[in-house]
Amino acid sequence: MSITSAIVLFAVIWFMVLFILLPVGLRTQGDEGEIVPGTHAGSPARTDMWRKARTVTWVSAILWALIAGFILFSGYGVRDIDWFNRMDPVSEAGETDG
Repeated sequence: MSITSAIVLFAVIWFMVLFILLPVGLRTQGDEGEIVPGTHAGSPARTDMWRKARTVTWVSAILWALIAGFILFSGYGVRDIDWFNRMDPVSEAGETDG
């Protein structure tokens, strides 16, 4: 796995975890009973985005380490999920035929 692939993998995992954890623990202005004029009752009462970003980063780092370790040390690669045989076969020397 190249450094670019590792960064892209981390970014994808980070945003997936962010969207999963974003509504966790959300208290709306309607729940608090203090609706700011001009806002919707479903708007967040408090945003703890720095705390949530730290949590998302730690969870993402752990998931990234597990997934990257699996990719690097399991022997599986992109050719293992080529179900439609669209990739060129690999020759004995490791180069693609074609």
